[in-house]
Amino acid sequence: MKKSTLVILLLLLCVVIAVVPLLTIQNSEFGGADGAAEEAIGTVDPDYEPWAESLIELPGGETESLLFCVQTAIGALLLGGGFGYYIGRYHKEKDAGEKTA
Repeated sequence: MKKSTLVILLLLLCVVIAVVPLLTIQNSEFGGADGAAEEAIGTVDPDYEPWAESLIELPGGETESLLFCVQTAIGALLLGGGFGYYIGRYHKEKDAGEKTA
């Protein structure tokens, strides 16, 4: 099996792993720091009114979790790609130095 085919299959598997729980788990509620902060503010000052609102209202907590995971994956890809680039460049320069010596 070619390396590119394996990469495509693994990416598709990642997509399936991310999408299947969203389709199978209904009416789920994933709490986060925003919800905990809202509760804490409510206990300290019950009359507090937020001065800003979200521009986009997402359909549920699982969508927010999915977006957070996508952001994490993009960051990991960039970080891993950067390390891979510099390691590859180092090995290429090392091999070129050995051939000329």
